[in-house]
Amino acid sequence: MNHGEPYPIGDAARRSGLSVSAVRFYADAGVVEPTYLSEAGHRLYDIATIARLELVRTLRELDTDLGEIRRLLEGGTTLHGLLTTHLEIVERQERTLRARRAVLRTLIRQGGGTAQAVLMHKLVSMTDEERERIVDDFWNDVGAGLDVPEGFVDRLRTVRPVLPADPTAAQLEAWIELADLVRDPAFRDAVRTYLHETYSTHPGERMASSPVQEFIYESGAALVEEVLAAHRAGESPRSPRSQRVVTRFLEAAVGLSDTPLTPEARDRMADAFRRIPDLQREMAEEDGPEDPHGRYLSLVAVVNGTADDLDELPYVWIAEAMRTPTGG
Repeated sequence: MNHGEPYPIGDAARRSGLSVSAVRFYADAGVVEPTYLSEAGHRLYDIATIARLELVRTLRELDTDLGEIRRLLEGGTTLHGLLTTHLEIVERQERTLRARRAVLRTLIRQGGGTAQAVLMHKLVSMTDEERERIVDDFWNDVGAGLDVPEGFVDRLRTVRPVLPADPTAAQLEAWIELADLVRDPAFRDAVRTYLHETYSTHPGERMASSPVQEFIYESGAALVEEVLAAHRAGESPRSPRSQRVVTRFLEAAVGLSDTPLTPEARDRMADAFRRIPDLQREMAEEDGPEDPHGRYLSLVAVVNGTADDLDELPYVWIAEAMRTPTGG
């Protein structure tokens, strides 16, 4: 059959992937009318009109409104504009469904009732400001009258959840659990007790002091990033670049206690880093409960998408770089 010859409605339906009744419906609705009517009154369609029918079918499968389709075909909008708008709608729906899935999964796991379901829906629907307020309230309560070195709680509160604009289901579930925990007076008491018992006496008090905290959160963190940059660049741990950045880190670390960087100190730190993966595995295998502040940190890491960062640190590579150079 010549492509210039019009097709009867049955062929038009088959070629466009629609049913005959659907082709009739779109014609009657003024969306895609037949190209011709035969002398007997039969509807006939040319290739261009069949292509329009196929486009209508595709857009309807995407749940596009008939009015929008009609405006497109009448030239009131462009296909690109229509698809862009529809993509935004689909993405909003996807985020909504992801949030609902997180709520349902958490409810099933916790066995919550109607009140809990309402609370969880509220938690995932919060604005950034509302989430910030919940975390601030938590740290204000935990830090009130806490006997730890000055400024320590302010450092701790900087590690906080930041839910991304397009969170995964895991991030939403972690946020629901975290928001539920930080609002719980019992959890706040547990964190307060843990921080007091851990950091109000030696050696924790030393770890919570301002110089150590500044090293952990500021200068030390920047130096660690330099070390990791050398590793990511494929440097050998014994290369001049690796040795320079690791030596700067070690000098800053031992400088906290006003001690020199001796070969013995380098080797002690190298041994400590080499043992970290084994210690992490041992801790993961222990049956004992996780400390409450550790639980807060782990949930924040999931929400922020940084949960795997520590696990991915090249401890063996760092340990080899820390080891005293031959002849050092």
